[in-house]
Amino acid sequence: MTADASQPTHFYLRAWRWHFYAGLFVAPFLCLLAVTGIVYLYKPQLDRLLYPELLIVAPAHHHLPADQLLAVARAHYPEARVSKYLPAVADDRSVEVVLDDQGVERSQFVDPYTGRWLGEQETASTLQGVARGLHAELLMGKVGDWILEVVAGWGLLLLVSGLYLWWPRTGAGVNGVMVPRRSLKRRRGWRDLHAATGFWAATGLLFFLLSGMTWTGFWGGQFADVWNRFPASMWNQVPESAPLARQLNQPHQQTVPWALENTPLPESGAHHTHTTSPTLSHQGQIALQQIVELAESRGVAPGYSISLPQGERGVYTLSLFADDPRHDATLHIDQYNGAVLADVRWQDYSAVAKAVETGVMLHMGKMYGPLHQLVMLVLCLLILLLSLSGLWLWWQRRPARRFGVPPLPHSLSLWRGALVISAVLGLLFPLLGGTLLLVWLLDSAWLRWRGCSSRRAVTS
Repeated sequence: MTADASQPTHFYLRAWRWHFYAGLFVAPFLCLLAVTGIVYLYKPQLDRLLYPELLIVAPAHHHLPADQLLAVARAHYPEARVSKYLPAVADDRSVEVVLDDQGVERSQFVDPYTGRWLGEQETASTLQGVARGLHAELLMGKVGDWILEVVAGWGLLLLVSGLYLWWPRTGAGVNGVMVPRRSLKRRRGWRDLHAATGFWAATGLLFFLLSGMTWTGFWGGQFADVWNRFPASMWNQVPESAPLARQLNQPHQQTVPWALENTPLPESGAHHTHTTSPTLSHQGQIALQQIVELAESRGVAPGYSISLPQGERGVYTLSLFADDPRHDATLHIDQYNGAVLADVRWQDYSAVAKAVETGVMLHMGKMYGPLHQLVMLVLCLLILLLSLSGLWLWWQRRPARRFGVPPLPHSLSLWRGALVISAVLGLLFPLLGGTLLLVWLLDSAWLRWRGCSSRRAVTS
């Protein structure tokens, strides 16, 4: 197939139309992800600012036993199921107890020195809970997760193909791509701003999209199935069929690291007489304080959580999802005799798991303190500017009184390369490839219908 660059073929016009409308589809989601990402990025500062009465306590000489603090929290919801206990992360911080109250997750806060109940939150309704839920699955469950995976796939396509199309191929072209030209005004000035923002934000956006993909339900789940494998010898007792550790994670809160999501939860070994208590599954369960002391004896850094056993075969899961993944720790402990059934640390991760965990913490801005937060904040703001300037450019260039597509801006030789890039990405990311095929079929059906309508109008 040959065509002159000044007379683009029907095929390339269609490709440009998809590329353009995909940008309109992706841009609002990128704005949402950037804003919610900023909220979660500054979680430590925002939480302390918004909820000091729940989080900050006056340090004293010693903590009360964990079981006593747990009883204080349970007293407010005696019928609720206790799911998690989070010891104080610093001397001036409270203890948090998470309960499931008939499907509603509630966090109770207790002073570890005095045992005074400080208050509660409905976890998913807090600023951080909403931001994390939107960022992970649009508060829509699996459907939202799949939508965001499609958005990430199309975002990758637009970013890579956009860089290819707009990359400066002459020295003169650099001036309008890397740095906006000051002499230009109005539409061309916005075009330069959009191009320059895209150029400098490209690496960060590519990193955000790729690292975020590892957490998605479809592609991320398949990726984890391949790479998250640990030898059975690491477990003292692994049943043939067991729930996976990922069930401890929720969209608004991470408990176990990504590297452990696909590992099985071991079972506590002994049968015990069932009790009617809604929170303690069995008689003979070891004290929660023993798990706290075990964490200290095994060198687990502060910031860990303890997921309580659920059912007669459940285990205590002591997990640290650390800001620096080299400090990660996940221990599964028999609820009756305190035996450590599994102890997985950074050195046990595969090379891929180490790379993903490092990428996740870089994505979240947690590894290198305030400077790291600032860099991620700048990247989020650049993504916001890139998305909003792109939408404004469309508004300025749209055909009068129509929701239309501007003229094809590049030669066919460049578009052939961009389409090859699109095809490769479609093969790498199945949901992207599937939606590309769906768009092709819908667009073909629309063109056939429009052609038939035009012919009927002419003959009539």
